[in-house]
Amino acid sequence: MKIAIGNDHTGVEMKNAIVEYLEDNGYEVINIGTDTPESVDYPDYGFKVGELVVNKTADLGIVICGTGVGISIAANKVKGIRAALCNETTVAKLVREHNNANVLALGARLLANHKALWIVQEFLDTQFDAGRHAKRVTKLDNY
Repeated sequence: MKIAIGNDHTGVEMKNAIVEYLEDNGYEVINIGTDTPESVDYPDYGFKVGELVVNKTADLGIVICGTGVGISIAANKVKGIRAALCNETTVAKLVREHNNANVLALGARLLANHKALWIVQEFLDTQFDAGRHAKRVTKLDNY
């Protein structure tokens, strides 16, 4: 499975921890995030990850900024993206099961790296439970 990951300057350390974790667990990573603490614009990275996912260059995406909010808004501007900000594993599980989220957003200023790794793994381990949720996700995609 290919995972696209993008981050702004606040998410460098968390991104590096996630990339190492993913690669150690057999995932292919497309790292388009910044690697320096120099200020950059988070929308650019949210857009890029979203485009990689909708173009099927990546299976899923992860985006990181200070709170996770701004970069999730940016990713959600890409038609076909359902980015979800998650701060705990239960949320990560539910957004995959119910909303078929295809991009995980994380807040580097709000989460410890070890907790972010738990959330990432739950997000990746969970599949969409289409059933009654399918028509709702279709409505989201068609809007």
